Amino acid sequence: MKLTHGLPLIGPGFRAFDPDAGGAPVPDLAAEPEGFMVALDGAVRIHFLDWGVPPETPDIVPGAVSPGPDIVSAILLIHGLAQTAWSWAPIARRLRSGAHVVAMDLRGHGLSDAPTDGYDPDQLAEDAIAVAEGAGLLAFVDERRLPGGRGGRPFVVAGHGYGAVVAAWTANALGDRCAGLVLVDGGWTDVPAATGMTPDEWLAAIAEPPEVLGSMAAWLADREAFDPATWGAEQERAARAEVVETAAGRLKLAIHHHALAASVGALWTYEPASVLPAVEAEIVALAARDDDAGRHLEALRAIAAARAAVGRAPIRAASFPGLGHNLMRYVPDAVVAAIRAAADPRPDAAGPRPDAAADASG
Repeated sequence: MKLTHGLPLIGPGFRAFDPDAGGAPVPDLAAEPEGFMVALDGAVRIHFLDWGVPPETPDIVPGAVSPGPDIVSAILLIHGLAQTAWSWAPIARRLRSGAHVVAMDLRGHGLSDAPTDGYDPDQLAEDAIAVAEGAGLLAFVDERRLPGGRGGRPFVVAGHGYGAVVAAWTANALGDRCAGLVLVDGGWTDVPAATGMTPDEWLAAIAEPPEVLGSMAAWLADREAFDPATWGAEQERAARAEVVETAAGRLKLAIHHHALAASVGALWTYEPASVLPAVEAEIVALAARDDDAGRHLEALRAIAAARAAVGRAPIRAASFPGLGHNLMRYVPDAVVAAIRAAADPRPDAAGPRPDAAADASG
């Protein structure tokens, strides 16, 4: 992998953001999360990993502004399509010393139940909110809304790829209860318009080659080959969680076909131009390598301009043109910086003030 330093995006609707600022947080390699289930109507259970409350959480004074890098926040992490909560482990290990961090398995994924229905925007957002409430992440949100300042613990939801779409629906549903929304290489592109494909065509295009699913060794070797320098026990654990080994030694994806198809169907209903300008939360976006036509970044610029047109806060964003989709693996420190920035909206928290960015071109 090349070019691991992010390039801040500037222009209408953007505020400059340096994903390399703030230093590299030390991951807690000894930490292990606890697994829990939250039950929804219809006996559907959603699984999540809870990395726990920081061991020495400072007292929160209602109405007080929390300190920047060490801000105590509540964070919900949402994985991408056909992945699981374990994809967020590198981020959770870096954040847990100053935040209550929870990573969920989306409906139909990982250890969550896989019903035949409920893969619509409202239900997927309800699933995420149920996890946030069940884990206690929203317990201090009302303190933030007291007169005099942003007290309490800000709640931030971050999503990767398809999970960024669910995160956007969730932030929109929460309104001012959500302080920040972090979009990791997803959530701002109209996928049907960008690809020109139907859901079935896209599913066929992203299908794993049969030889990769031939054995666990082949699967792990394929995942390691994406970037050997960032492969390790954490990445192997995440990769193993995405598949199930059959008695014959072959693999199948851990997500049921009906759940995968329904999740893609939900993605095809997503209209970022309607959802993101309505989100009240601060938005921080990290973009990986663009396509040859530059459509991914072009879409993000359009969303930033649309938010500015309705008076929303500028988007803080950076691109990593040399990196692939899984930025949590390749640049975990930058993802942590984005989440911390979303929890702390002060203009001096990351880059110049909005008016400085708006005057820039690019």
